[in-house]
Amino acid sequence: MKYIIILCDGMADEPVPELGGLTPLQKADTPNLDKLSGKAETGMVRTIPPGMSPGSDTANLSVIGYDPRVYYTGRSPLEALSIGADMQPDDVSYRCNLVTLTEEQSKYEDRIILDHSSGEISTEDGAVLLEALKEGLCKEGYKFYVGTSYRHLLIHKQGKAEELTPPHDILTRRIGSYLPENPVLREMMEKSYEILSIHPLNIQRKQAGLNPANSAWFWGAGTRPALDSFEEKYHRRGAMISAVDLLKGIAAGAGMKNISVEGATGGLDTNYGGKAHAAADALLKDGFDFAYIHVEAPDEMGHQGNVYNKIKAIENIDHYIVGPLQQLMAQEGEDFRMLVLPDHPTPVGIRTHTADPVPYLLYDSRKAARGMPAYNEINAMGTGRMEENGYKLISHLFGGI
Repeated sequence: MKYIIILCDGMADEPVPELGGLTPLQKADTPNLDKLSGKAETGMVRTIPPGMSPGSDTANLSVIGYDPRVYYTGRSPLEALSIGADMQPDDVSYRCNLVTLTEEQSKYEDRIILDHSSGEISTEDGAVLLEALKEGLCKEGYKFYVGTSYRHLLIHKQGKAEELTPPHDILTRRIGSYLPENPVLREMMEKSYEILSIHPLNIQRKQAGLNPANSAWFWGAGTRPALDSFEEKYHRRGAMISAVDLLKGIAAGAGMKNISVEGATGGLDTNYGGKAHAAADALLKDGFDFAYIHVEAPDEMGHQGNVYNKIKAIENIDHYIVGPLQQLMAQEGEDFRMLVLPDHPTPVGIRTHTADPVPYLLYDSRKAARGMPAYNEINAMGTGRMEENGYKLISHLFGGI
């Protein structure tokens, strides 16, 4: 028996007036998911423990079977595991986003966050700009690390964690109320704007009609995590397929294999089909028992407030991952269980995460459950099934339906 999780980041949503009161998942053309839904168990699961921040960090820890109330030490430390940062037990890490701020104000604190991802800047462009920050913001005890796209890292040696606001939570707001109290961090952010706003690469981006990555934004502080081995915990060899450092870091911390896919970007243009084939190869050729496929695109489209691109991201997952992966497993005659779900909602109407429960679909190739005609939030709620502890759902995947 093989086991698969397809994690559609931020896919869950709320009824959208522009869609006639449907959610993007209801509106999307998802024939493969809907076909599975008719033979699968569906229901709702709470991936964010009460009182915890609704982030992809806490939510994905839950889905992969780690209680965030036990294992969570902050978002950026998980990314540090993926990047390979030198992080000691008394160090503090921060996520360093490359963001787009307005430029017409004279004071830094009066500027407004326009884009938390600088137009989903490429990893290549992001690396160029981070090198400029490394050179211009060099301070003893602080070290920058290049990550993926707009997502980078700052390590403060023997630091003290400061709780800071994620930039995607304050889009279109004045930043003054959200700046660090730590004078060094605040100075670095202000100086980052001076460096990046005149950087030749950003001038080129503006001329091309792209959002400039004109400031660093620190958030997601935490200390080095300690995750139990996934294989020892669940007695199965696991592989992670993701383009983002957060998921790669969770996998690294849990002793899972990270599998890279060419063309996997973390954006709408990611290599969906490549992820499906990588999962099939891991399960059918390389002897892994479990594959976790993470797709970031729905979340990014939710943060952008782009309902039609969110629908497109969902359709791409259905057409290029769910359907082909099921076919590849069936062609080999391999029994499998597949769990499909978001980690959290990212409603296009508010452009940030919520802690609401999300719909799940659990399919077993060997037998048919009494399912629903389509997989979406409304049908899943209608089943009356609710798993209040998200970290327990993976045991349900391994234990059967």
